[in-house]
Amino acid sequence: MMNRHGRPSDAGPASAAAETATLLGHRGLDHEEPLLFELGHDGRVGVDLPPCPAVQGRLGDLARRGPIGLPSLSEPQVVRHYVRLSRKNYSIDAGLYPLGSCTMKHNPRLNEKLARLPGFADLHPLAPPSTTAGAVELMGQLAHWLLTLTGMAAIALSPKAGAHGELCGLMTIRAAHAAKGEGASRRRVLVPESAHGTNPATAAYCGFTVESIPATADGRVDRAVLEARLGPDVAAIMLTNPNTCGLFEREIIELARAVHAAGGYFYCDGANFNAIMGRVRPGDLGIDAMHINLHKTFSTPHGGGGPGAGPVVLSAALAPFAPLPLVVARGDGHALIETAEGEAAASFGRITAFHGQMGMFVRALAYMMSHGRDGLAQASGDAVLNANYILAALDDVMTAPFAGPCMHEALFDDHFLDGTGVTTLDFAKAMIDEGYHPMTMYFPLVVHGAMLIEPTESESKESLDNFIAVLRHLAAAAKAGEAERFKAAPRLAPRRRLDETLAARKPVLRWTPPTLSKAAE
Repeated sequence: MMNRHGRPSDAGPASAAAETATLLGHRGLDHEEPLLFELGHDGRVGVDLPPCPAVQGRLGDLARRGPIGLPSLSEPQVVRHYVRLSRKNYSIDAGLYPLGSCTMKHNPRLNEKLARLPGFADLHPLAPPSTTAGAVELMGQLAHWLLTLTGMAAIALSPKAGAHGELCGLMTIRAAHAAKGEGASRRRVLVPESAHGTNPATAAYCGFTVESIPATADGRVDRAVLEARLGPDVAAIMLTNPNTCGLFEREIIELARAVHAAGGYFYCDGANFNAIMGRVRPGDLGIDAMHINLHKTFSTPHGGGGPGAGPVVLSAALAPFAPLPLVVARGDGHALIETAEGEAAASFGRITAFHGQMGMFVRALAYMMSHGRDGLAQASGDAVLNANYILAALDDVMTAPFAGPCMHEALFDDHFLDGTGVTTLDFAKAMIDEGYHPMTMYFPLVVHGAMLIEPTESESKESLDNFIAVLRHLAAAAKAGEAERFKAAPRLAPRRRLDETLAARKPVLRWTPPTLSKAAE
């Protein structure tokens, strides 16, 4: 049966439920919602504007000749549309968000309140320096505490996110080698196979040749292989610690010494700093450059109120080559260095037009100051505790590729599903029916059917117990031969399962109005 919008009436949350009287597809408080373009009708407006005065156009042949194609709606229609859509979203404010390597942690509302202060929220990047002293001071304090937490010598605040921070770090390393006259000879970057996918992509983008380093049976970098691959042409190693398998690289100090002895630099992907902040200083491990995802470690989850921020901390060896602009201490305050002069003469230049993401700076500093040194250490400790609680509680029903304990995220594979006919994707889709967003699937690539779970420090024991109970129930159902249940999932979501392959290969990116038949006309 079809509703009046042409959608199957069982496309709603409960296909087995009785059909609603109007055949609109509504289910209780969850409304079946058409597209804005389907709702729009000529003549509907949300605001009255005076007619545009006649002006001489300056676009020539580029001037628009037809209607722009935007829908016409009243204000209540627009508000209801987006409120209804928002009810279909899953968020950290709705429940546990188990995505591994994404740190979807709680974002304290205090941080949002401070980030919205007019002096920060309305600041223009081209504002006169005489009017931005407060913002520069905040950036200076943030820089100070990030350097304190990492034990590094200098910091570049401007990179916009993790991959941008990687680019900044490798460009700094490239500049350092060039200053020693080795820019043309050191063209190889070693990247462990468990690294984030952006690591080898960034190295290749910078013009380096990427060489993969395998892992040992316990999920860590094979030190013997790495040392054998070192040579006078190696520019750097890019390593994530804790790594993408949720494990701490125990031999990281020895790895750093070997890389330095070969004349290379050590870049660390700091995406997982949430597991060690306040407890381990990366500078003490021999790291030369590391980006920090402020939008992960220091509040504001991905997409939570603005773009990301990926400041890069640098060792004393790389500090002279840091990009502009730089925030430096000056007497009792801080100043912004905008040009490659004086102490910044060796800078490789700018990596972005302006100074970074001010909103993220405010949120991150608010997070640090409200937690304090002991609070940050407790946050990382609780993140590790929660992940290990999940790993231990599921040990008898799910399979882990590597022996614990883990760090801030627990990694499982699909071996517990062998012979059931249920795949990792099926398992994840069934989680949606149980009210949970799926964990990260099929990543890291070194683990078959990977399921990576990161609960973060924000979840209570009750929250974790509920999540664990659902996974135990689903694992038991799969082993009991209920494969059809999993293949049909999700049954209770606003939409049933998509054909992901078809959607990826033939995406429909533009809505077109339906063509009316002559009979209908």
